Amino acid sequence: MDEIRIQNLEVYGHHGVLREENILGQKFLVSMSLGLSLRKAGLSDDIEDSIDYAKVSHLVKEEMEKTTYKLIEALAEHLCESILISFPVVERISLELKKPWAPILLPLDTVSVSMERSRHEVYISVGSNIGDRNTNINNAIKLLEEDKKISVLKVSDLIETKPYGVEDQPDFLNGIIYIKTLYDPEELLDVLHAAERDGGRERKEHWGPRTIDLDIIYYDDIVYESETLIIPHIDMLNRRFVLEPLSKLAPYKKHPVTGITTIQALEGVGG
Repeated sequence: MDEIRIQNLEVYGHHGVLREENILGQKFLVSMSLGLSLRKAGLSDDIEDSIDYAKVSHLVKEEMEKTTYKLIEALAEHLCESILISFPVVERISLELKKPWAPILLPLDTVSVSMERSRHEVYISVGSNIGDRNTNINNAIKLLEEDKKISVLKVSDLIETKPYGVEDQPDFLNGIIYIKTLYDPEELLDVLHAAERDGGRERKEHWGPRTIDLDIIYYDDIVYESETLIIPHIDMLNRRFVLEPLSKLAPYKKHPVTGITTIQALEGVGG
């Protein structure tokens, strides 16, 4: 990935644990590496095809001056998030925040925090079989679209499917939502659960009827497991109602464990 680098941008701010730091302020140095494609700008010689690093620099200055943080870790996190939200063309940011005048009563050059943040590609399965199914799904998508840390890029056509697991219930409408997000997997799971609650879902019966169901199918190409979440979705390869709409958006995406593509998985799954 191409990069634009800004080195040691000097900003005066009021960040620190000590009261004196919040009142008197001090100098900070910010260095950034912005990951994005510069191919189009390199061919066109047009700033509209790149990113204005002056605007990035002034955004950093404004954000550092309008808010006070105790920890430079929190300030660095805020700066990364603000840049990624404000400049959608940036896919990744590496940021170093230096504090040259750190009050530790010992001689030093700088104290610094470094972090890297990026957008993540996620495929989410959506389904509904209670009430107005189309409205339920559209409302859930709208909630995701309104979240500043999520960009909804594509939504598959919806398909009608028979219930899976518990068959004595109404038919489902199912689809796939393709997003990019700044959330990590567990944070995104919390967002999806909140959207389900907002849509009136009640978790009374496993595989039972529901107004809205949102499941993370893929998150980048990671393999992840916790007490609350498994990625890729543990049962996705057995679910035609996942694979069929997924095949319309990502037919050749490979499962990171089995190595098979969506199309291959769809050919092998039952009706």
